[in-house]
Amino acid sequence: MALVKTVYNLLFRRTSTFAITIMVGAVLFERVFDQGGDALFEEINRGKLWKHIQHNYEKKNEE
Repeated sequence: MALVKTVYNLLFRRTSTFAITIMVGAVLFERVFDQGGDALFEEINRGKLWKHIQHNYEKKNEE
């Protein structure tokens, strides 16, 4: 219960800190959700994306 009271006093007691907490939380959630979606997409499509098969189609310059 002490942890809940501490979090409330630090982040949610004043309107300004509450608003900042919500904004920072939204930005962090967006970043985590976006990177998680990209990681899932790449895992599902492993071996089908251009960066995985590029070496099969491009020649290296041998100078």
